[in-house]
Amino acid sequence: MGLFDLFKKKPASSPRPPAKPMSRPGGGMAPHPEPKAKNNFIIVILDSCRFDSFVAAAPKTILKLGPVEKRFSYAAWTAPSHYNLLTGLLPHTSPQNVYASEYYKEDFFNFNRRLGAQGIDFAAMVPGLWMPEFLRNNLGYSTHARVSLPVLNPRTGVNRSFDSFQLMDKHNDMRSMLPTMKFSPDRPSFYLLNVGETHYPYAKPDEDSSMWPRISGVNGVFKKLNEEVGDPNKPNFKETFQFFDQGKMDQLRERQVDTVRYLDGVFAELYDMVPKDTYIIVTADHGELFGELGYFGHGPIMHEKCFEVPYLEGKIR
Repeated sequence: MGLFDLFKKKPASSPRPPAKPMSRPGGGMAPHPEPKAKNNFIIVILDSCRFDSFVAAAPKTILKLGPVEKRFSYAAWTAPSHYNLLTGLLPHTSPQNVYASEYYKEDFFNFNRRLGAQGIDFAAMVPGLWMPEFLRNNLGYSTHARVSLPVLNPRTGVNRSFDSFQLMDKHNDMRSMLPTMKFSPDRPSFYLLNVGETHYPYAKPDEDSSMWPRISGVNGVFKKLNEEVGDPNKPNFKETFQFFDQGKMDQLRERQVDTVRYLDGVFAELYDMVPKDTYIIVTADHGELFGELGYFGHGPIMHEKCFEVPYLEGKIR
């Protein structure tokens, strides 16, 4: 029996009309000040990509930024981890024998180098504690987000102080983000890219969506919860298929590894299109479990593999 044989095939849904970036030309935000930094800044989040999956894929193009480090996310699922990232707290190294404040100081100071700025007024981050707002209203950046996961849709609290914010039509098509990215010669740009290929079900954009295993995330649970409350035929809101055995867990992990190999080609296109003086961070919002101690996925899991993420940063040119 193959990986997908347990799942009932459903007809593919009709395509949605193409989404357009939600923009706010003068929509309540202050005008951009004169730029105080020279580097464009891009953070690429490989959603759910655990560190050893990234290493096993052995990407060549992505690593042109520099060596990959094993770091640790501050949260175990997408929404809180992205919120945390947008406060400026990048995945950490889990340093020993130091106060957290010492680590924060060093990592925040590195934004001078990342942004190509000198003497950043970090006190201006208070009280908002929101990097897009700081970049836009203090350093003169245009700010943009392209997200794949519906839990980050434009109506959520993550969409704050962005000049444009777009939930992509497909949850697993980083390549479709690239034509929407524009860089102005007059001011630096910040882009947050939430990439969904590495998220369950670890699928490339050309796969038949009706063949994917269906396990609800937070969005799906909310949508279906009212239907299931009080239904005696659905005790404990169980999914309709058996929990994956280890053989299927191993297949799913290999699928995640394979998406990283695929994305290496998409990164070649990203690296080719970005202007000089563009600083890029590639990381993940959390890791993933594939059968370790009986766990699968992420979220309500306390296990080191749920927090281990790849991290690399640098300039292409």
